[in-house]
Amino acid sequence: MVAACPHEGGDEGSATEPEPPVCARCGVRADGPPPTWTLSVEKGVRLHYCERCSRENLRAIEGRLDSQWW
Repeated sequence: MVAACPHEGGDEGSATEPEPPVCARCGVRADGPPPTWTLSVEKGVRLHYCERCSRENLRAIEGRLDSQWW
């Protein structure tokens, strides 16, 4: 038996598929699972960034990481 993740919504029996992610910066929508996108959790909110926006803003993303990550 697989336990539900406490951080996810409580609709584990739902037949609806999750909405594809939308880039929080430029608004582009992913066609499917975006393996090259960046996921950020800011103030408890999950934000997705497309590959282009992630690459263009890499320095800003790294600047917010604790030094142990770089």
